[in-house]
Amino acid sequence: MVESKHKWKAWIYLSPAIVLLLIFTVWPIINTVRMSLLEGYNSMAAVGGATYDFGFGNFKQVLEYNYFLRCLGNTMLLCVLTVPISTILALLIAVCLNAIKPLQRLLQTIFFLPYVTNSIAIGLVFAAMFNMVGSAFGGENEIIITAGIINNVIEFFGGHAINWINSGSSYAANVVVMVVYIVWNALPFKILILLGGLQSINRQYYDAARVDGTSRRRVFTRITVPLLSPMLAYVVITGFIGGFKEYSSIVGIFGEDMGPAGAPGRLNTMVGFIYDSLSTQQGRASAAALILFGIIFVVTMINLYVSKKKTHY
Repeated sequence: MVESKHKWKAWIYLSPAIVLLLIFTVWPIINTVRMSLLEGYNSMAAVGGATYDFGFGNFKQVLEYNYFLRCLGNTMLLCVLTVPISTILALLIAVCLNAIKPLQRLLQTIFFLPYVTNSIAIGLVFAAMFNMVGSAFGGENEIIITAGIINNVIEFFGGHAINWINSGSSYAANVVVMVVYIVWNALPFKILILLGGLQSINRQYYDAARVDGTSRRRVFTRITVPLLSPMLAYVVITGFIGGFKEYSSIVGIFGEDMGPAGAPGRLNTMVGFIYDSLSTQQGRASAAALILFGIIFVVTMINLYVSKKKTHY
C-alpha cells in the first residue's frame, strides 16, 4: 500500500531525465533509422517537399563505397592494435603502482591527468613531437630547419629522422603515431579501473602464496590476473567500443584532412565518414551509423561471450 502510494512521486522525480532521454536519445535513434531507410535522403530537399522511397539503397551504397571500406579498415586496424597494447600496459602499470606505497596518490594523479585533458590539445602536442621538419626565421631571414622531439631522440642515438606525419610520410608511419597517441590517451582510465580492482583483492591470497614460496610470475598469472578478470573484461569491451568511435585523435594529429598533406582522408575512420556525409547525404550517414552500431554490437557480444568463459567472479 505504501509503495503504490508513493510511486507517482518517483515518476515525478524521474520525469525530467525521462523527457531529456526521449528528446536527445530515443528520438534521434528512431530518426536515424527512418532516414537510413529513405533512399538518397537529404534534409534540405525534404524541407522543400521532396519525397523519398523506402528501401535499403543507402546501406548498399555505403557497403559498395570504396572509401567507406578504407575507413572501416582503418578503424578495425586501430582497434586491433591499440586495445591489447593499452590493456597490457595498463595492467603492468597498475600492478607497479599498487606495489609502491610512498607517493602512491601523487603518482596516481599524474597518470590520470591525460584523461581530463582535451584530446585535441593532446593531439596538437603529439603532432609537434612527431613533426619531421619545422621552419623558423633566424638572422637576415635565414630559414632554420628543426625536427620534433621524437626525431631528435632518434638522431641522438645514432638513427635517422623519420617522416612521421608530414607530406610524403608512409601509411605505416602514420599508423605508428596514431597507435602511440591512442594508447597513451587510453591508459589513465584503464589504470584507474585496474588499480581499483587490485586494491579490492583479498590479501590472504598473496599471503598464502608467499608462505608456499610461489614465484612472483606465478602469483601474477595465477592470482592477480584471474581475480582481475572482471575488470580486464570491462576495459577490453569499453576499449573496443571507444576504438570503433575513434575520430578526435586523428583530427588532433592531422587536422580535418584526416591524413598528411598530399594524402587527405588516408586515416579517416567510420565516425569521420559519418561526419563527412552528414552535410549532403544524411541518408547515407544514417545507414553508416547503423552499420557502425551493428559492428560494435557484434564485437561487444563476442567479448561478453568470451569473457563469460574466462572471467572468475
